[in-house]
Amino acid sequence: MAIALSITALGGPNWAGWRGPDSQGVSSEKGLPTEWSDTKNIKWKTPVEGLGHSSPIVWGNRLFLTTSIEGAVVEGAKPVKHYFDREEFKHPDAVGGDRIYTLKVMCVDANTGRLLWEKSVYEGTAHDSRHRKGSYAAATPATDGRYVYAYFGSEGVYCYDFNGKQIWKADVGKIGTLGLGVSTCPVLFENLVILQCDEDLGEKSFIVALDKKTGRQVWKTARKVQVCWSTPVLVRAANRTELVTSGTEFIIAYDPATGKELWRCKGLESYIVPTPLVGHGLVIPSIGSHVKRAIAIRAGGRGDITGSDRIAWKYEKGTAYVPSPIMVGDNVYLITDRGIMTCLDARTGKVIYEGARVPVPATFTASPVAFEDKILMTSEDGDTFVIRAGAKHEVIRTNSLGEPIYASLAIANGRIFIRGLKNLYCISAK
Repeated sequence: MAIALSITALGGPNWAGWRGPDSQGVSSEKGLPTEWSDTKNIKWKTPVEGLGHSSPIVWGNRLFLTTSIEGAVVEGAKPVKHYFDREEFKHPDAVGGDRIYTLKVMCVDANTGRLLWEKSVYEGTAHDSRHRKGSYAAATPATDGRYVYAYFGSEGVYCYDFNGKQIWKADVGKIGTLGLGVSTCPVLFENLVILQCDEDLGEKSFIVALDKKTGRQVWKTARKVQVCWSTPVLVRAANRTELVTSGTEFIIAYDPATGKELWRCKGLESYIVPTPLVGHGLVIPSIGSHVKRAIAIRAGGRGDITGSDRIAWKYEKGTAYVPSPIMVGDNVYLITDRGIMTCLDARTGKVIYEGARVPVPATFTASPVAFEDKILMTSEDGDTFVIRAGAKHEVIRTNSLGEPIYASLAIANGRIFIRGLKNLYCISAK
């Protein structure tokens, strides 16, 4: 059996992209604070202009994030139209397509919270609308320690060095997202920046790799998969690396160096936001919009693996529309958008517990992160519930900042970084 492993070691001092190491949300750091409030264990607090649901990323003493600043209505401006069965469709929660926006990349000193630089990368109307709860700065950037890469969908991809000099910008095309915006994040592999660009009904969907140094297109692969907000994951299987993508019609693995398809199976059959889990020889995509489902797949396959023994297990409830699940040790923890938690054995899918709840009613957009045996679940109300990982559900404590939070937390250098609706916080016991 091919063994799928995470592509880099967990933890370390950096949180270099969406959900940190391998996009899995798990840090190997120890001794992090488990208690904070708006007056306790706050090392610094920095206001952030505009609206952004992208997470902070950290490399050394540099913290990067993106934001979107809404301007005036532009007379006559209209977003791209969307169609179902040749009938024009407008999502009831779609807004923003008639305004001007300024999109920014920001760099903050991670030790002090001081703004080091900010760059306006785009100013104008957006190609498509966004969800009323969303932001045009929803995709978390990525860094390789030399450059930072920020993706804004139809409004472009931008590369800056750590001093704020623009190295390149690229246009990957106009991407319709049913009026709900873009949130899939860039994935770095060797010399490549990889972007999953699924649109509307999938007629023009593709996945593309750009050269990290120049922004030049290295490869581009068409895929008949409708719009998706999930971020791909890199895994090792046998002697190769696979880039695994979630999708409504298909779950597909590619060779990240060339874009060549390696395997595929039947997709999750509805709109997808969560990022797949990786571990114990498995890749586990999940969905929680119209369908509740998690599928555990053994990586390393060839061709169409639908219905084969590559499918290790399925679980058909308890999944979230927006937040990604998390794997800590031998267990998978699924959460719903209301914070109801299910714990499964990662290898077999066996239920360890179901229906566990946080102490107060809450809604979750941020994905959980974890360190040691602690899972941090942060609600839109700004409450972070510290939950003990293990066979028994235990809420250790609740930490409140009193500010709405939609972005997932970052962990780096013994600190926890939290992006609130208006402020960026550094949580530290030192």
